[in-house]
Amino acid sequence: MLSVSAFRRVVRASAIYDVLMIAPFTTPWTFLLLREHLNALNVSLGGLPLPVFGPFHLLISSLFGSVVMVWSVLRMLDPQPRFGRYDAAARYMFSTWMAWALLVTGQPVLWLFLVPELAWGLAQSLPLRRSEDARGGHARESLLR
Repeated sequence: MLSVSAFRRVVRASAIYDVLMIAPFTTPWTFLLLREHLNALNVSLGGLPLPVFGPFHLLISSLFGSVVMVWSVLRMLDPQPRFGRYDAAARYMFSTWMAWALLVTGQPVLWLFLVPELAWGLAQSLPLRRSEDARGGHARESLLR
């Protein structure tokens, strides 16, 4: 069990990780640079070359990157436990789709995204220690407060 202050540090750390990882996804130009590196890494891990991205794919990746960037900055500036719980749920959803893509494509580069997603999801799912001054013996921060 984590104290609320320790949990807030986990939420902030996951947000910092996301900012660093997602920044290249926020514009079509930066994503194209990242895609070349991901392609080379995937091939060096034994995978096939990644598919070519057209303008529509770049739009989707940039929209995804932009939304995650805003969400990450919010969690960095205000690392509330409830934001960590919501982020854990989002990470489990992302992990599900990554696992599906891994099963369908077998592309090894997906492991580099899937493992940290699951780890951050688990870290933000840990129970909070009961607060001494909480009313009724419940943790100060609930899932949705």
